[in-house]
Amino acid sequence: MKFSLAVYGAPHSSQSAATALRFARALLAQGHELYRVFFYGDGVHNGSALSAPPQDEADIVSGWQALQREHQLDLVVCIAAAQRRGLLSASEAKRLEKPAANLAAGFALAGLGQLADAAACSDRLITFGG
Repeated sequence: MKFSLAVYGAPHSSQSAATALRFARALLAQGHELYRVFFYGDGVHNGSALSAPPQDEADIVSGWQALQREHQLDLVVCIAAAQRRGLLSASEAKRLEKPAANLAAGFALAGLGQLADAAACSDRLITFGG
């Protein structure tokens, strides 16, 4: 079965991001396909290269990055939600004349059309948070 996930919660403010990551690992381990993970609202913080959780907490951003590398996942961060929250790729930082970029490796910025595409191309779209 082909799944897509929509993650609405920041890794530091709710369990939704951690639950989504565990769900993604479980479905891949069971042989299912993960078409796309779309991060929206505060969920865009899952794509921050500046995330630095304490040593006794899970590093959700690194978890997504490891899963992306292992399975060549499509991790998409909503560009509008990201810009509102100060999360920028190198090209967006340059375009907006900002001093730095902070989008983590393995994540890409894109519009809501990618979420619509994920819903259309997947058997199931599962949301986490909201």
